[in-house]
Order: sequence, then C-alpha cells, then structure tokens
Amino acid sequence: MDLKTLGFKEIEHERFDKTNTPYKIYADLLDDTTQDQFEAVLSKPYVTYGALMPDAHAGYSMPIGGVCATKGVIVPQFVGFDIGCGMCAYQTAFTKEEVKAKAESIHQKISSTIPLGFKKHKNHQSLKLDLPLTAFTKTVLNAVGLMQLGTLGGGNHFIELGYDSSDRVWIVIHSGSRGFGHKIASHYMYQAYLEKNPKLNNIDKHLEEFAQRNQKLKIDNPKTYVKAFEKFRHKKQLELNKKVNLDSLEGIWGLDVESALGRDYITDQNFALFFARENRKKMIEVIVDILNESIDIRDKKVFDDESRFINKNHNHAEFDETRAEWIHRKGATHAEEDMMGVIPANMRDGSFIVRGKGCKTSLNSSSHGAGRVMSRSKAKKEITLEAFKTSMHGKVGTIDKNTIDESPFAYKDIFEVMSLQKELVEVVEHIEVLINVKDNTSRY
Repeated sequence: MDLKTLGFKEIEHERFDKTNTPYKIYADLLDDTTQDQFEAVLSKPYVTYGALMPDAHAGYSMPIGGVCATKGVIVPQFVGFDIGCGMCAYQTAFTKEEVKAKAESIHQKISSTIPLGFKKHKNHQSLKLDLPLTAFTKTVLNAVGLMQLGTLGGGNHFIELGYDSSDRVWIVIHSGSRGFGHKIASHYMYQAYLEKNPKLNNIDKHLEEFAQRNQKLKIDNPKTYVKAFEKFRHKKQLELNKKVNLDSLEGIWGLDVESALGRDYITDQNFALFFARENRKKMIEVIVDILNESIDIRDKKVFDDESRFINKNHNHAEFDETRAEWIHRKGATHAEEDMMGVIPANMRDGSFIVRGKGCKTSLNSSSHGAGRVMSRSKAKKEITLEAFKTSMHGKVGTIDKNTIDESPFAYKDIFEVMSLQKELVEVVEHIEVLINVKDNTSRY
C-alpha cells in the first residue's frame, strides 16, 4: 500500500523543532492534519515531551497514536472521548480445531447475546464499586453506564477468537467505557473550556433559579435540599453538555491537577478505566460460557493469571513517579519493560501478544494497532464489498456493506507497523483470526 497516494507525506521536522519541545516520531509518513495536531500539542507550555507511534493518524485535538508528558496539567482532550478504550486477551482451554468446527454457530451466538453498537442491556448490570467516583459520574453511571456494562460498541471495536502457535484459542476484545465514558470525557472537556471562558458558563443562572424556587425546602429540610440541588445541578450539566459541539470549540484546554476540577477529572477518569476493564471482562465471561456450551465445559474464567489474561487500555493519563509528570496516551499502549500487551491489526490479520521493552524515547509506549489510512467515508466509497469478502476468505466474521469501513484495506499494513516498533515491543505470539464479531449497523 502506497501511503503517499493516500495523502501521507514526509515528516516536517523543522516545524516541530521550532516548538523547542523534545519529541520522537516512530512513523515514517504522516498526513497534514496529524502533523498540525502534533505541532499544537508540542507548543503547549506545560508539555515537556511528545512521541508519535508508527500507527499515528489524526484524532480529536491530539493525534491517535500520540503520547505526551505534561507538568502540573492534565488534558482531557489528550485522553479522548473513549476513556479506557483498550484491549483484553484471554487464553482459553479450547483448541483451534474445536472452535473452527463450530465457528458459524459461535459467531451467531456471540452476536446475538452481547449487545453491539448502540444496543445496551435492558437492566442494570452488577458492578462492585472498588474505586471512588464523583457525584456527577455516579449519576451518569446509574443513568447510562450500568446498562452498557458488558457491551461492545461499534466502529473499530471487536470481539475476536483466534489461535496461537500452539493452536490454543484466545478471546481478544477491543472495547472501552462506552457512552458512559464519553459523557464523562465530554463533561470535563467542556468544563476545561469554560474555565478559560467563564463568561460562557450559564449554569449558574439555572442554579440561582432553583435556589429561589426552593427557599422553603432549604430552611425546613437542609439535607434534602442539598441532595435535590446536587441532582438538579448534574441534570443541568448533562443537558448543557448535550447541546455543546466540542468540535466548534477551538484550542486545547488543560486542567490544573491541584484544582478541584482537575482532581475530579483524575478521580472519574480512573473510575472509567476500571469500568472499561470490567466491561471487557464481562464479555469474556459470556463468550467462555458460549464456548463451554458449544464445545465442552472446560474453562473456569480465571482472570488473575497474566499469561492467560492481559488487559491494557490505550486512552488514559497516569502519573509517572520518575518524571513527576503526567503521561497521556491516546491510542497508544503502555509498554514498560516486561509488561505484557495486545496490539490488534485488522479483521483479517489478527492480533499480537507483545512484551514491552521500556523504551524511554517512546515514554514506555507502543502502537495500539495498525492505524487508519482511510476515513470511514472514503473507505465506503473506494473499497468494494467483493474485495472485502475476498480478503476475508477463510474467516468467519461480520463481513457486509456496513463493515467495509473496517476492512483490512482501511488500515496500514500491521507487519510494517510492527517492524517500525521493534525497539518498543517484542512479539510473543501472533493470534491468527478464526472469528471476528463487529457491529454492522449502518453508520451513515
């Protein structure tokens, strides 16, 4: 695939050098928008270092496949909308031949049992609240999150069953914190913007009106009043967030990590990371049950063995004790020395189980996948269904006109991407695809 014909260009190092922020780029070609975004990131006074992984491409505010370190500031835009989006890989007790023999049936059962796309459960799912969360996020969790727990989502999210070099079957899942995380991210992105533009914050007017209407309640029953006030405030925040088009708000807006808002974002981001991990685990449990029913009762779903269960998210910010800075990863996998990770390719080429090498110039990071070379709309126009089906020969998957934008041709060559990051990760296993499940609801 010739990336230059798809709009990718030589890297303009001079423009990045002018920011006076040290950086490292592992990609060999980048499109204009990605270069513009990376320059904007490096130009922020609190950004001390930046890196682009070999799968880097344009995202929202910061390139996907981007990593940066910041001093005293956390930036919701640098984490993105799908907080905690990431990969889980679980080695089952089943073999390639056993799953392959019933692949069509297993694909159908997974597709009909696990809610895909915008679908969710009808009832709240159980979730042990092991981490703190703010009152705002608890409201969102009860309103949205608990019905989305154990659901896949759409776009490039997938469930895959494949086999390793010993023919053991793995369950590989790419999913995140769903609409729950999106609402949290949108809220803090907007609040960070309002901090820089306080005159635009009109929620105070609604709160004053609420206080006027409920003066008697405040006097007679102050505890009830406080609860009602907080519930109203959260409801209004969600309503206002819905009306905001974040794409129209120019700039990058960070939060002081010592501010109340900054601390709240860190708390809720960490909870969303936990939610995303539990979301993927719930789906693995369902899939293991399907395999046990379809083949033989053999697997007990043990999640505490890293050789069998690996979880790595690729949208987060975390504090680095050594640097005393915040490392933001947006579409980049954490890859400390000897840390296990999962890097997916596309619907055809499977996923890689990797071991990190702790490369400092990448901020201990690697790619999170292959990286797109075509927008979804372009892929729909230029890739034929016939070519898509031919490329997926021998695989059982969600292969139709509504998933053309996820075909292998829409992504960079994963083998070239892996070659560009040999100093970042070591490949432990290549998981070959047997079954790929995606949402196939039309996105247009």
